[in-house]
Amino acid sequence: MLSEESAAVVRATLPAVAGALDEITARFYGAMFRDRPELLDGMFNRGNQASGVQRRALAGSIAGFATALLDSPDTRPDTLLDRIAHKHAAVGVTDDQYTIVHKYLFGAIAEVLGDAVTPEVAAAWDEVYWLMAGALIGREARLYQDAGVTPGEVWRPWTVVERRTETPDTVSFLLRPADGGPAPRARAGQYVSVRVRLADGVHQVRQYSLSSDPGDGLRRITVKRVAAAEGTPDGEVSTLLHERVSAGDELTLSAPFGDVFLDDPADAGSPVVLVSAGIGCTPMTGILAHLAAVGSTRPVLVLHADRSPADHALRAETRALVDRLPGARAVFWYEHPEPAEPTQPTQPTQLTQPTAQAEQVERADGADRAGAEFRSGLMDLDGIELARDATVFLCGPLPFMRAVRGQLLAAGVPARAVRYEVFGPDLWLPGS
Repeated sequence: MLSEESAAVVRATLPAVAGALDEITARFYGAMFRDRPELLDGMFNRGNQASGVQRRALAGSIAGFATALLDSPDTRPDTLLDRIAHKHAAVGVTDDQYTIVHKYLFGAIAEVLGDAVTPEVAAAWDEVYWLMAGALIGREARLYQDAGVTPGEVWRPWTVVERRTETPDTVSFLLRPADGGPAPRARAGQYVSVRVRLADGVHQVRQYSLSSDPGDGLRRITVKRVAAAEGTPDGEVSTLLHERVSAGDELTLSAPFGDVFLDDPADAGSPVVLVSAGIGCTPMTGILAHLAAVGSTRPVLVLHADRSPADHALRAETRALVDRLPGARAVFWYEHPEPAEPTQPTQPTQLTQPTAQAEQVERADGADRAGAEFRSGLMDLDGIELARDATVFLCGPLPFMRAVRGQLLAAGVPARAVRYEVFGPDLWLPGS
């Protein structure tokens, strides 16, 4: 781990470096993309670059890693490293790119901090960087090996079997490998990257959770259209998928990755709590579908918050899956709890017949046949019984996750039992 000499220097300079990281990372990305524009074609999300989200995530990961080395010198921050490694593998990061990043990152540090970057300071932070990079390179190599792919070569064409409208701004795509080969192994809760070519010829990549049982040879992703807000434009990839992709088209998908998934065996007896808001329901639906597919009897509690029943993607399917699991129950919170008006499905195929039937039941009598309880307002866990030995999966907007994680901890759920998934760069590092 970090040498004693370097640890002393890093400890002394961490406040100055951390305070300047936003400017450092801004200059880093600016210089790197100026000299290596090809990295914006299929590697980096230019939307996150424009908003500064990627820059802040990089700054947070560097500061978090350095702080962890100082606070726990004999232990690497494996949770942080695993999360980054999965994100990197999902876009095909390779070893040589760490050398490129090092060049431009340390050039930016020298520019911003100037004479404060003495040879000793540079050497100490160089040690930090290569400790982090080396750990990530090792983890990513294992991920590629486990996925059965060549490092960086994670892409494969998939055919859209069916497109299904879930809500006015959400669609699902059911896919199978275009080459007729078997689907790669995936774990319930993981995600895939989707790589598309935009109108200007640039490729962009986005991650989408698997929203169906990943063990049946097919893959399903459920995509919420990202609308312009607060000066940010419409989402480039989600808009393209909504407007231009239909059944019979091909999409380029990565192998599945993600460090938040249901542990095998799926029929273990420990309780599971699935907590989500908005489109954060997608990995939870995948986990539910897998539990139902293997006939699990473990206790499952589904907690979801949304604007209204009509905005709740995969709502009828979630209720049907809960109904299939003998140990499951669900509670839904709606800010505007008007009656749901499910979107009329297209002619269902055999692959989607269970979901279509679930919606027909709901239209017929509105009865709660899946044991779901409905509440008004924001999610409030007061009165919700939570098993102390449960594994909790958490996904949704960052403010929601912060608030609900606090409620979970207050209810006695151990911090180590709460596993969270962030869509996009991870700006939330709970630290426990």
